[in-house]
Amino acid sequence: MEERDVVVIGGGPAGYVAAIRASQLGGKVTLVEEKKLGGICLNTGCIPTKFLLHSVELYESIKTAEQCGISAARVSFDLAKMQAHKNRVISTLVSGIQSLLAGNNIEVISGRAKVTSPKQVEVDSGQGKKQVVQAKKVIIATGSKPIVLPIPGADSPDIMGTESILNLNYLPKSLVMIGGGVVGVEMATILAKLGCKVSIVEMMPHILPTQDAELVSILDEALKEGGVEIYCGAQVSRIDDTKGGKLVILSDGNKAEKKLKAEAAAVSVGQKPNIEGLGLNECGVVINNGRIQTNERMETNVPNIYAAGDVVGGMMLAYVAIAEGIVAAKNAMGINSTIDYQAVPQCIFTLPEVASVGLTEEEAVAQGYQIRIGRFPFAANGMAAILGEQRGLVKIITEQKYGQILGVHIIGPRATSLISEATLAMKLEATSREIVATMHAHPTLSEAVWEAALDVTGETIHSSSRNR
Repeated sequence: MEERDVVVIGGGPAGYVAAIRASQLGGKVTLVEEKKLGGICLNTGCIPTKFLLHSVELYESIKTAEQCGISAARVSFDLAKMQAHKNRVISTLVSGIQSLLAGNNIEVISGRAKVTSPKQVEVDSGQGKKQVVQAKKVIIATGSKPIVLPIPGADSPDIMGTESILNLNYLPKSLVMIGGGVVGVEMATILAKLGCKVSIVEMMPHILPTQDAELVSILDEALKEGGVEIYCGAQVSRIDDTKGGKLVILSDGNKAEKKLKAEAAAVSVGQKPNIEGLGLNECGVVINNGRIQTNERMETNVPNIYAAGDVVGGMMLAYVAIAEGIVAAKNAMGINSTIDYQAVPQCIFTLPEVASVGLTEEEAVAQGYQIRIGRFPFAANGMAAILGEQRGLVKIITEQKYGQILGVHIIGPRATSLISEATLAMKLEATSREIVATMHAHPTLSEAVWEAALDVTGETIHSSSRNR
C-alpha cells in the first residue's frame, strides 16, 4: 500500500475532523474506525440525547399550549416512533460524514487499529484479516468509554448506561440515576418529562458540581418541581436485585443507610479514555493517569504520533475534540498550531438549559479576584415572556479593577445558544462595558446578556439592581 501522509485512528468528532483538515491541507489520509463513524457524540451521545430532549420539550410545550390560546386535547407520545425518528436523524448525519470523507478523498478502513511503530498501523478487520498501513504521521482519536462504578451490583447487565436509556423501547415507571453530572441530569430530564419517577444520587454537595452554585440551585428547584428527587452528598454502597426492580443502597459516610427502590437503575459517573489495545506501551507513548499525554500541539512524546479528543482526557466535549483534532492535523501537515483552552463553553440541555464559560463565582473568589457581578432575570425579558420561559438569569462575573469578564453563567431559555456571545467576549478579553456598548436587537433573549453587563455597574434598565 502507498504510504499515507496521515493515518487517523477513530472516526468520532476529533478523528473525522482531523482527517478532513489534513486532506484539505494536501495530505493523503486514511481513517480507521472500528464501529460507526461519528463516534459516541453522533451515535450514542450528543445527537440522540439532544433529539430526545427536543422531543420532550416539544411535548411539554404542546401540553401547556392552552395559555397561548391553542387547544390540543389528549396529548400523548409514542416512544417507538420517537426512537425511530431519532435513529433516522442519526443515520442521516452518519451518511453526511461518509459523504464528507469521500468528498475529501479520504480512505476509510473498517477495523480495529494498533500502532506497531511510529510510522505503521496494523488494522484487524475481523475473521483473521489484517493489513498494515504505512504512515508518515499518526493521529490517535479513539475517544472514551463509560466508567464502571466499583461497587457490588453495578456491573449487572440490567444496570442501564446512557446508551441503554437512549434506546429504551419502554418507559420504566421509576428509575434511580446514579450520577448527577451533565449526562445524569439530561437523562433524568428526558425520563421525568415522559412520566418516569426519577431519583438522582450525587456524591458531591450538589448536582452539576463544576457549575456555578447559584445557577445549580435554580435547576435543582426546577427538577424537583418536575417530580425528580435529588440526593446529594450520598454514596452508593451497593445495588441489589429486589422484587420488581432494583434496590440502591446509599450511605452518608456516617454508617446511616437509605434505600431507594425503583423499577430500574442507571449509572452515569463519567467517561475514561479508550486506550486499550492500541500498542501505545510498545511504542513508548506516555500514558498519564489513564490518558495519552500531549503538549499544546497535540503531540505525544513519540515523534510523528499525535492524539486528540477524549483519549487525551481533560474536558471531554465534542467541540473540544474538534478543536484538538484540527490542531493535530495542522501540525501533522507541517503547519504550526496550538490549542487554546482559555474560553471553553459548557452546555447542559436540561429544561431550563444551563450554559457557562470561564470561572464560577466560587472559583473567582478562591483565586483571589476582587469581583463585581451583574445579574439579569429572564422574568424581566420580553422574549422570555413571549416564550413563557421566564425562569432563570444571566450572571456575569468581572474583576473589579478593569472590568474584564472572568465568567458568564446562564440558566434559562436557549442558554446554550446565548453562551456563544460570552465565549467570544472572553476569547477577546472583553470587558462588560464592551458588551454594554454593543447593540442587542429587541425583543430577543440576548438582551438579557446586555442587561446583565449593565448590572455590573448597577445600571440595568428593566430590573432593579442590587449593585445600586
